[in-house]
Amino acid sequence: MATCSMPLDMNIEALIEALKIKIVSIFKLPDVTPDDIPVDGELVGGVLDIDSIDVLELIIMLRKDYGVVIKNKEQGKIVFASLRSLAAFILETSPGFIS
Repeated sequence: MATCSMPLDMNIEALIEALKIKIVSIFKLPDVTPDDIPVDGELVGGVLDIDSIDVLELIIMLRKDYGVVIKNKEQGKIVFASLRSLAAFILETSPGFIS
């Protein structure tokens, strides 16, 4: 069972900042700071050059840290369109978030 590490009152901007830190850590990006990651820019294939293997790592993190699952490729395209769309998906679907 996944454990959600997200406070119940987290807003989208705070979640975006947390995700930036996680992305830098997961992909071990020594020359990239969280501030370098665009919020509304293309996440997959964008400035970070995230590819399909990297997406798998993100999917694992989403399940482990937020208790959310990407159900299919079409949903994944929408969710991983940008950092903001990823955060919105987490806020909408995480069992640890009450809207």
